[in-house]
Amino acid sequence: MTGVTAALLTGCSIEQASCGGDEYPVLNVGSTGNACVPNGEDPPKGYARYPEGKVPEKSGDKWDVYWETHTLDESGKIIKAPAE
Repeated sequence: MTGVTAALLTGCSIEQASCGGDEYPVLNVGSTGNACVPNGEDPPKGYARYPEGKVPEKSGDKWDVYWETHTLDESGKIIKAPAE
């Protein structure tokens, strides 16, 4: 807790990685949900890899924020996410 308090007091941000070191992030097709998949495994049904160059790496980074309002359709095209 001391580290968190110190970071807040000094203005540093604590960024959380999207997935663990032995995982990669995947996007829920048709919605803004996401998950982490072990390296070497295919995404589960209903999920897809993020498009190359548009993969969120840390919570709150530009691609994490982008994918809050965008998703992929069944053909892999980027679309606006449906309103929930």
